[in-house]
Amino acid sequence: MNDAPIRHDSQAQYAPVREEVAKLCAGFPGEYWRKLDETRAYPTEFVRALTESGYLAALIPEEYGGAGLPLSGAAAILEEIQRQGCNGGACHAQMYTMGTVLRHGSPAQKQEYLPKIASGELRLQAFGVTEPTSGTDTTSLRTTARRIGNDRYVVNGQKIWTSRAEHSDLMLLLARTTPPGEVAKKGEVAKKTEGLSTFIVDMRKVRGLTIRPIRTMMNHNSCEVFFDNMEIPADSLVGEEGKGFRHILSGMNAERILIAAECVGDAKWFTERSVAHAKERAVFGRPIGQNQGVQFPVARAYANMRAAELMVHEALRLYEAGQNPGAEANMAKLLAADASNEAANACIQTHGGFGFAEEYDVERKFRETRLYQVAPISTNLILSYLAEHVLGLPRSY
Repeated sequence: MNDAPIRHDSQAQYAPVREEVAKLCAGFPGEYWRKLDETRAYPTEFVRALTESGYLAALIPEEYGGAGLPLSGAAAILEEIQRQGCNGGACHAQMYTMGTVLRHGSPAQKQEYLPKIASGELRLQAFGVTEPTSGTDTTSLRTTARRIGNDRYVVNGQKIWTSRAEHSDLMLLLARTTPPGEVAKKGEVAKKTEGLSTFIVDMRKVRGLTIRPIRTMMNHNSCEVFFDNMEIPADSLVGEEGKGFRHILSGMNAERILIAAECVGDAKWFTERSVAHAKERAVFGRPIGQNQGVQFPVARAYANMRAAELMVHEALRLYEAGQNPGAEANMAKLLAADASNEAANACIQTHGGFGFAEEYDVERKFRETRLYQVAPISTNLILSYLAEHVLGLPRSY
């Protein structure tokens, strides 16, 4: 029987990083994640280990205590976490959310927050954008931040799917500071994208903030958050007032690329599990992996993963070259999410009934990777983006 290892081409320069991440993840086997699933608990020990090893500070510049790696370094870390059967969704937001502060924050904000985020003293895991009535139509959000005098804002509204809010010290919040069409000192807001502002909120120091967990099919620590006359200091504003949508948008390419890398890692985990089981499981006197009906779905899933992986690398190349990788970042996320979903289906089918048994971890990873068909951007919205901005078709919404 051919026992050659599965070939996966990855960026060779990060091989040592991947090896160290794999060693860390070995301390958090499937049993660890299954126990968390039973009580919907947060993987505190896992996140602490990643923080102490410096992996969550990968993108923070060295001057602020981070590793100063390019985005490809962070992608390698998150991909390897998923490939080892762990779940980076518990903390991955810190990598791309931090970028808004790094790119648009004031010198004082960077000095105040980035070193503490890098050391683990502060956790920036909560990203308050989506609302119940607007969904992915971010420009229609209703949460408001009203300026009171020169020293504070008062926030009212609601956010939903604000993952990890219970386990974060800081929240990056997007709120409307000028209603559409309202004549303000800076003039009339002509576009829905104008009048939105970004704030960094220290959730430990505010009143009028209520967090309610949402139980979902996977242990993702999602919440809805309510703001009832929550007062925040004026210096919580990140960047320019009214330009928050642009500030948030500038980090979305990084978000999509990193999520795509995670999906590639998931697809690798599923394929490796499929191959191992197909070699070991014997029915009718022969390993099931000898049957083309088992081989072909796994092989196709592997081929699609490799194609998605190449698109992730292309998006990373453009991003790090300072170019606009909007199309590539979106395609990477689309293709990688599809590839991980396909590999997950093939893995369950290969395992048969065992694929639904908790002890094999297949059903847990299946639930976790299914999320990325919907979040942080649905595949349909990506297709709409490509249709309009790449193919030049009329806007559909």
